[in-house]
Amino acid sequence: MSGSVDWDLAQRVAFRVAERGTSPNLGSPAVRSIGRDFSEATEQAERLVAEATGLEATSPARAMVVGRRSWIRANVASFQRLLRPLTDRMAESLHESGPAHQVTRVVSGAEVGALLGWMSTRVLGQYDLLIIEDDRPDDQDMVYYVGPNIAVLERRHGFPPGEFRLWLALHETTHRAQFMGIPWLRRHFLGLVDEALDVVDPDPGRMMEAARRVMEARRSGEDPFRQGGLTALLAPESQRGTLDKLTGMMSLLEGHGDVTMDRAGADRLSESARFGRVLRARRSSARGLNKLLQRLVGIEAKLYQYQAGEAFIAAVERLEDAAFVERAWEAPDCLPDMAEIKSPKLWIDRMNARAAA
Repeated sequence: MSGSVDWDLAQRVAFRVAERGTSPNLGSPAVRSIGRDFSEATEQAERLVAEATGLEATSPARAMVVGRRSWIRANVASFQRLLRPLTDRMAESLHESGPAHQVTRVVSGAEVGALLGWMSTRVLGQYDLLIIEDDRPDDQDMVYYVGPNIAVLERRHGFPPGEFRLWLALHETTHRAQFMGIPWLRRHFLGLVDEALDVVDPDPGRMMEAARRVMEARRSGEDPFRQGGLTALLAPESQRGTLDKLTGMMSLLEGHGDVTMDRAGADRLSESARFGRVLRARRSSARGLNKLLQRLVGIEAKLYQYQAGEAFIAAVERLEDAAFVERAWEAPDCLPDMAEIKSPKLWIDRMNARAAA
């Protein structure tokens, strides 16, 4: 019962929310074929990504087609491990045995559950790098595909299953190649996340400060959610440098993932352009509560990261060449921050100065 989130409640709420969406079950013919296809598609995608990027993991990728409930269980476990330092600190600040703590646990559990339940109806694939403890090795380093969601999307838009499944596998195996093929990247990413969580102030007054910043941003015509959703709004000024590094890194990785997906599958995927158009429209078509959730969670910021990362890579390749982008993988301090993602020439100049030093 320790911690400031009731994770059991979060899972139960997520299950209830997930069941409201249209979803064929895992035993249906449309979904049964997905398991076989993704095993082959993931193996093929991994080879294509290695050829396109030169990044190779030390072990083969393991594909797992799951239902929404299984995806929720995996992400509850990941969130619980990743956020434990923060939730434990929040529990201490609220005096774990007091009534305020119990109310906070229930409310937080319900909120996390509602969020995960909604996301389980939208997500198609995910490379899970957040389960970082060594006590459950079989649950780590998995490439998940949410079978029911994929089946619904294929049927709705008439996607050819073989091509669409390879297209999805290319994106997820690119992320795995990044984190498994660059020896220091996973450790660096998790270190930045820990650093960001370490300085989060659990004082409820932080919410009032976030509200003030939203109003100020609105008055100046800015989008306060664009850089990272509610997480970025709640961050204190001392955390800005860490968040800039983290968002810059994720912009590069997301942009690199999309560029690699297009290039690695260019001669095998005749409908990749249509897949991309449909998914972009799907992301931007949210209305009402769904739109609000996307903004709070940072999904809109993630879409910006895709665009900014692709634009960064295009600019670097235009000003230098494709090989120059690989300089980012040399060491943690070679990764661009968000200012350099927006102004690629800054990063190019810094890399040239580093090489000359």
